[in-house]
Amino acid sequence: MKFVKEDEEDRRDYIFQKDTKTKFGAKFIIITLAILVAAVVASGIHFEWF
Repeated sequence: MKFVKEDEEDRRDYIFQKDTKTKFGAKFIIITLAILVAAVVASGIHFEWF
């Protein structure tokens, strides 16, 4: 199974496509997860759990 589908390939066994929607979605998820991790760390510092 391939990880990324190239434009010239005609296969269906892939996880991601190499297009703008996939790139935008991956960036959005990574940024959202980073913000959530920062919020958890900030709340831990604020409530003196760390």
